Amino acid sequence: MIKVLGMNKKGKANAKRKNKKRSRKSDEEEEEVKQEEIVNEEMEEEEEEEATEVKDNKSVQEDDEEGATSSESETEEVALKASKVTKSVSDGRYRNKQRCLVLSSRGVTARYRHLLEDLRKLMPHHKKDYKLDPTKSGGVSQSLTEICEVMSCNSYMYMECRKKMDAYLWLGLAPHGPSARFYIWNVHTMDELRLTGNCMKGSRPLLSFDSSFDDESLPHLQLTKILFSNVFGTPRGHPKSKPFVDRIMTFYYADQKIWVRNYQIVEEEAVVTQDDEALEQQSNHNKSNNTSLVEIGPRFVLNPIKILSGSIRGQVLYENKTFVSPNEIRAQDKSFYAKGYEARKEWEKKRKDREENLVVVQDPLDSVFK
Repeated sequence: MIKVLGMNKKGKANAKRKNKKRSRKSDEEEEEVKQEEIVNEEMEEEEEEEATEVKDNKSVQEDDEEGATSSESETEEVALKASKVTKSVSDGRYRNKQRCLVLSSRGVTARYRHLLEDLRKLMPHHKKDYKLDPTKSGGVSQSLTEICEVMSCNSYMYMECRKKMDAYLWLGLAPHGPSARFYIWNVHTMDELRLTGNCMKGSRPLLSFDSSFDDESLPHLQLTKILFSNVFGTPRGHPKSKPFVDRIMTFYYADQKIWVRNYQIVEEEAVVTQDDEALEQQSNHNKSNNTSLVEIGPRFVLNPIKILSGSIRGQVLYENKTFVSPNEIRAQDKSFYAKGYEARKEWEKKRKDREENLVVVQDPLDSVFK
């Protein structure tokens, strides 16, 4: 029994040792497994980081490509919008609904009244109103803005006549301006000129401006160009306008004045002889048209005086210092003629004094033949 117990004790001890060794081995194996797992996790993290970097690079490239495509799409959208705008402009509909108020003051002479009627014929987008009396309407500026508001006009042409001799033309935009004042001279109406040119009533004109209107050293001409284009330019698709362009209205700047002319555009086919073989070969040149201009009228000259920031009021933007009013010219003429009258009266007075103070010597032979 004692031996059996000892053997059992030894077996138990050996079993414990084996279990310890196994436990140690299992611990070591677990540590190795843990280390391998840690290493694997680090490798996986590195691989994930590399994958994310690759994805980021790809996303950046895709963003760049998307930005390029978006920019291309934006340009395409802008082009589409521009094409839509051009389509909307070219369809001939009446969108630019602007009107010009044309009126005059009281006391206008017949010539200037006929000139205003000729200008109305050339402007199918005008609105006519009665003659304006500034003394009864509370001022020209206020009355013009009120009339433009009532008649839905955004520009106006107002002819002012002074002393039934001098005519001044106001051109401006309502209600906030700017406005320009011109002195009209050298006026010739259509009835006076009797020119051979003719155009369709209500046709839209081509506005031709001299190169000086685009000169940066003359800013007042750039502003007057805007006023002329707003007043004389007929909107596209206006109900009273005709879909033809058969006349041209020109504005020239010379001698510090604006010369206004109106021409008809005449197109005639070139005459080609059949005998000339050289001309027959150039068929394209033979079919070309000869374009010429024939004056219609009216013709007049505008001398700019002032440009104001408001509607016939406000700050003075430009003032022509070389302009001399016709009143001063007439006063100078009268003074010149007055000097001649004064000189003549002075000579008459001198002659009368000389005759009174003349001493005649007595002739001794006067008593001989008595």
